[in-house]
Amino acid sequence: MRIELIGVEGIPDVKEGDDIAKIIVQKLSEMGVSLENGDIIVVTQKIVSKAEGRIVNLGAVEPSQFAVEIARRYEKDARVIELALRESKRIVRMDKRVLITETKHGFVCANSGVDLSNVGGGELASLLPEDPDASADRIRRRIREITGVDVGVVITDTWGRPWRRGQVNFAIGISGVKALLDYRGSLDMYGRELRATVIAVADEIAAAAELVMGKSRRVPVALVRGCKHLIGEGRGRELVRPEEEDLFR
Repeated sequence: MRIELIGVEGIPDVKEGDDIAKIIVQKLSEMGVSLENGDIIVVTQKIVSKAEGRIVNLGAVEPSQFAVEIARRYEKDARVIELALRESKRIVRMDKRVLITETKHGFVCANSGVDLSNVGGGELASLLPEDPDASADRIRRRIREITGVDVGVVITDTWGRPWRRGQVNFAIGISGVKALLDYRGSLDMYGRELRATVIAVADEIAAAAELVMGKSRRVPVALVRGCKHLIGEGRGRELVRPEEEDLFR
C-alpha cells in the first residue's frame, strides 16, 4: 500500500468570497498535478473561515466583565476571551492559563478555536466555520463542477490532545470521506475478537497532511492520494465523542 502527500503551493491570501475550490484546482494545474477520482483534498480551517467571512476585527469586540476577569487572571487579551465565550456552549476547564471550551459544534478545544495566527497583524481573529461539514460539501461540489472529478474533502484545525504533548491536525469538516473505521466484531491476526477498536481515519488523514502543510510555510492545502478505500460518506460531527462517553466531562 502506498500513500502520497502533495502540498498545494502558491495559494494566495484568501479573502471573503474567494472561490477556494477554483484556487485549489488552478494551483494544482500550475504544479502539473491533475485530480483523480478518489483523491482527498485537505484544507485548513483558516482559509475556509476567511472565504466565509468568519474573521473578526478585535477593535469591534466589547469584552464582558467576566471576559475581563478571565483575561486578567490568565494574562490574555480580553477581546479574544470574549470571542471564545461567544463561540462556546460552555466552559469545560480553566487552569494553567488555558481556557478549554465546548463549541457550538460540540468540539472541545482551547479558546473555542478562536485564533490570531495567519489572519493579519494581530488585530484580526478567525472563528471556526459555522458548519464545517457544509463547508466541505461546498468545496467538494465546486471541485466536481470545475473538473468533473469526485474527490473527498477534509477541513482541519490544529488542537492539543488530553494525553499527549504537542498539537495535531484534526478533521472538523468532512465530505466524501469516511470519518471512522469500525473494527468491532472482526478478528485480529490471532483470531481474537476486537471489541473496542474504532479508528478515526479522517483525523489520521488530517494529521498526515499537516506534514506537507504547516503553520508557517503558506501551504494551507494538501492532496492525499492512495486512500480510495477511505472514500465514503462520513461527517465531522461523527468524531465528537458523546458526553456520556467522555471521562473528561
